[in-house]
Amino acid sequence: MDTTLPAQAPEPATARRTLVLAAVCLAALCMPLSFTGPAIAIPAIAADLHGTPLALAWITNAFMLSFGGCLMVAGALADRYGRKRVFLLGMAVFSAAALALAAAPGIVWLDVLRAVQGLGCAMALSSGLAALAQEFDGPARARAFSLIGTAFGVGLAFGPFLAGALIAHTGWRAIFAATAAAGLAALLAAARAMRESRDPQAQGVDWPGALTFTGALSLFTYGLLQAPDSGWGSAASLGLLGGAALLLAVFIRVERRAARPMLDLTLFRLPAFAGVQLLAAAPAFSFVVLLVLLPARFIGIEGYSALEAGRMMIALSAPMLVLPILAGMAAQRIAAAHICASGLLLAAGGLLWLSNCAPGQAPATLIGPLLLIGCGISLPWGLMDGLAISVVPVERAGMAAGIFNTTRVAGEGLALAIVSALLGTLTMAALGKVPGLALEQTALAAPFLALGELRHAGALLPQADAGELAQAYGAAFRHLLYVLASITTASALLILAFLRHPASVTTDTAALPACKAQQ
Repeated sequence: MDTTLPAQAPEPATARRTLVLAAVCLAALCMPLSFTGPAIAIPAIAADLHGTPLALAWITNAFMLSFGGCLMVAGALADRYGRKRVFLLGMAVFSAAALALAAAPGIVWLDVLRAVQGLGCAMALSSGLAALAQEFDGPARARAFSLIGTAFGVGLAFGPFLAGALIAHTGWRAIFAATAAAGLAALLAAARAMRESRDPQAQGVDWPGALTFTGALSLFTYGLLQAPDSGWGSAASLGLLGGAALLLAVFIRVERRAARPMLDLTLFRLPAFAGVQLLAAAPAFSFVVLLVLLPARFIGIEGYSALEAGRMMIALSAPMLVLPILAGMAAQRIAAAHICASGLLLAAGGLLWLSNCAPGQAPATLIGPLLLIGCGISLPWGLMDGLAISVVPVERAGMAAGIFNTTRVAGEGLALAIVSALLGTLTMAALGKVPGLALEQTALAAPFLALGELRHAGALLPQADAGELAQAYGAAFRHLLYVLASITTASALLILAFLRHPASVTTDTAALPACKAQQ
């Protein structure tokens, strides 16, 4: 059983739980703000601090890599040393890093601090969700996790607009100051109301597993980001990707032999568990990557201001304000598999619709496809966190939250790296069709154009006019959306197959120790 230490000063249970829920929701709100805000700010940061395309890409990737790579370790630490303790430490690290980011003197410091901020997010999210699992039961737990989804939705919906407004009036550094203030508020609320709880059976952290997993993820991400520049067949690319594959093999071997592994691989024998992990990663290719790619397109290619780009992004994320809660209510009558698969298919349709919107069209033409993508992805979004906790016993809630959110965030980071590399490659191919451009010139300009840096790419390609460059970008973006729609459709069909029998989750989980004993 899980142990929960009594509060030092008794308070009415309902008021205390409400404050705990508010603290975790506020922390959950900080996380999408920390992702979407800097995505809007990249053009302003590039103008202020400069930097290579790779250094600018790490503004988002350093955060996602650190966030995803540390979640399982953070979940294990929360189970062993206490969910409240890890949550408070995580929010303190997050807030301190955000304040330092607001004063970052250069692009290297910015990238490093973004990684530190991701570490704080990992600690807060895994421990906060585990703490909620101890505070609420049954339908109340489902409602609590639906509110977490809504908090994420608020951050996603209004994060770009807030970032655009701050950039327009006070500069990009105010984005990080604002998230620091929200993080401190969550810390104070949790310090007052959250009870300490831990797993009495938790053991030491699986450091060999943690280091090999994070190392594999880091090498793979770095290899993907620099491959369009150095070449996919270059020694650097092959070395990084090969090293990632080697570390992944070592990680799997280590986890199979560990008495209490960071990632219990036997869980993947359960179709429902495997389906939930696929569900965690699916939104990355249909939604999350657009939170970075679209602001770059709107500002750099379409010529929008940061505030105008933020307003456009509301159409993509606004459905998150309502539909996750409605999906949670609908799940009481409709199978979760059908809701999730239907939502992903809607998102795939929106991606295909968006592929018909070339740069230069009226902004109104983009509203429809963005809304459809947002509506589609909002349906599974409200069900994912609750499903993740339901596949393991409650005393291992920290581990479950860690595994699920590692899959989600690491999947988002990898998807962003894969899509960025693919867009860079497609952009180079599109530039190769523009007459009069030398291969060496396109190799230098393509990474900047893929980031939406039309002016910088134009300076490197003076013989091409802005219209030709925008057309090349549009062709690359269109083909990228075809790929994303295909991945999303395949994910919907696989999730429908894996989650057909949600009632089997409890039974299969109960049988898990026996399965592991037979190894």
